[in-house]
Amino acid sequence: MFRYTGFTALREVGLWVLALVFLAPFYFLISTALKSDAETLSTNALTPPSAPDFSNFVKVVTATGNSNVMLGLLNSVLITAGSMIVLVLLGSLTGYVIARSTRRWSRATYYLFLVAIVLPTQLGTVPLYIGARSLHLTGSVWGMIILYGGMLLPLSVFLYAGFFRGLGTDFEEAATIDGASRTQIFFRIVLPLMSPATGTVAILAGLIVWNDFFTSLIFLGGSANQTLPVAMYYYIGSLVSSWNQIFAIVIVSMIPILAFYLFAQKRFIQGFSGGLKG
Repeated sequence: MFRYTGFTALREVGLWVLALVFLAPFYFLISTALKSDAETLSTNALTPPSAPDFSNFVKVVTATGNSNVMLGLLNSVLITAGSMIVLVLLGSLTGYVIARSTRRWSRATYYLFLVAIVLPTQLGTVPLYIGARSLHLTGSVWGMIILYGGMLLPLSVFLYAGFFRGLGTDFEEAATIDGASRTQIFFRIVLPLMSPATGTVAILAGLIVWNDFFTSLIFLGGSANQTLPVAMYYYIGSLVSSWNQIFAIVIVSMIPILAFYLFAQKRFIQGFSGGLKG
């Protein structure tokens, strides 16, 4: 039977204090973004805005040229969504073959993917750029989807292979007896059972692609298809001390990825717990 003791109350107070500490940056962010230019310079970060001013958000979303935040937001959504689709399809198929194969090459291939995860991506930036430019993939949304798909595929395969190894073959054997093909077994039985792993891959890959600045700056620099981090870089570079606008653009960039995480957090937690059990 649960008893509410003094230690329990102390633990709850500690958790509330810890929660307030983690939420404090969000308060500073929102409070400053809702202040006017004069109020931002005359008050400290703890002081709430006297009257919420949404003009900073209007300035952010109506910027043009290299600082076009809305165009960068659209490109980031397209590139992130396309990369996640590629990584889920190719990663699940490759991980399934590696996990179910009993031949020597499957283990060797698995270790090669592990090596690819450990090696820094920046080591291959120059040859990747030369190859992408020769194939006319630089400055293109499709080129970035292919690039991110190749860069993050080892991580996707590693996660899927680990989950597939922990999944029994009873359902697959029953479907084989019923006359289902390998393709039907995978897409109708195995892949739906891997929804926690799919959520984990989608969120991890989505966060990496969404927040990536270096690769987008190199492969999309000077084009009309720059992503949100690059647009933020140009926009913030044009400001000196307008922290209200800087914080407003940070909030705009956070909303889509936070919404996606809240939507998929259940699968993400299930994926981590399932991976630990496996």
